[in-house]
Amino acid sequence: RRSAWLRPQWLAATHRFQNSVRNWGSNRSHSTDMSTRTAIYAITGNGFSALSVGFCTLRHQTPTASLRKRGSLLIWLDKDMTWTAPHVGSPGRPAVFSDAAIQFCLSIKVLFKLPLRQTTGMVASLLKMAGLDWEVPDYTTICRRQKTLAVQIPYRRADGPLNLLVDSTGIKFLGDGEWQARKHGVQGRRQWRKVHLAMDTATSDIRAVEFTSSSDGDSPVLPDLLAQIPQGNDIGTVTADGAYDTRRCHTAIIDRQATAIIPIRKNGRPWKEDCPAAIARNETLRATRHYGRAFWKRWTGYHVRSRIEAKMRCLKAFGERIAARDPDRQTAEIHIRIALMNRFSALGTAKIVRVA
Repeated sequence: RRSAWLRPQWLAATHRFQNSVRNWGSNRSHSTDMSTRTAIYAITGNGFSALSVGFCTLRHQTPTASLRKRGSLLIWLDKDMTWTAPHVGSPGRPAVFSDAAIQFCLSIKVLFKLPLRQTTGMVASLLKMAGLDWEVPDYTTICRRQKTLAVQIPYRRADGPLNLLVDSTGIKFLGDGEWQARKHGVQGRRQWRKVHLAMDTATSDIRAVEFTSSSDGDSPVLPDLLAQIPQGNDIGTVTADGAYDTRRCHTAIIDRQATAIIPIRKNGRPWKEDCPAAIARNETLRATRHYGRAFWKRWTGYHVRSRIEAKMRCLKAFGERIAARDPDRQTAEIHIRIALMNRFSALGTAKIVRVA
């Protein structure tokens, strides 16, 4: 509790902020609405300081309609889609169904969290409602083809250089659930896999993904993520946490003519400046020591990295665990999830802007 002389200043600052928000709301167009109003106040040793920062979520008619499409049950099938596989003339029995057909079946499986047999039944119903007499792959065919499927992940191209956000998360594929393990203890093996993602900040699309074992670290995977970006696409910045503060990561970023926004570890020391990556990293270390870690993060925009952590929640919205047991099939299942996430992002996302 503070002294009484702070109350008039607190009330005055509150009224000023509310009036500014109210004036902004009266001048905005009818197609937008303010859904979030936030005021931040700080009481310091010298008195009261008001940091009146307001944020609002602009919900235009077009993004609102796009977000509603995410819950729509309408499934559009292209009649010109190559459902059967072309004959390639290679030895052995030729494939009957194309990769697009197998990916469509697996997308239905992941989206509705269905086993393989129920997936074939739902695909047959969708084809029947669409008036298509296409043959449905057997569940054994889908399982076998999933191991060698090259999943096509759609993404949108943004203007200008890419600003990538990199992070990783773990996903379980074997073992008891969290509640059962806490209630009755761990009764068997619990195994995990790691998913490494690189997201474009402009489109919120996942541009690169790697699937590794739980024993692999984060920093060795970053060069492989950057290698998935075509050489013709310029990379502006790569934002990651302190686990990527290694020579390998900084060198891979410098080789792509990009800027690394990676905080120095708390026990970090200057590197020997024998390469451009070490020079750039030492500049970050000097700036962090001079201005402080908190100011450096605000100045570089490091906190935008929270968006990639939100994408991890979207990834696990399809299920806290993956159904496949084979590593190749697990990779295909993760790629299917990424493809669905990019489809959802293309339908529309809310836009958050700063108003004060």
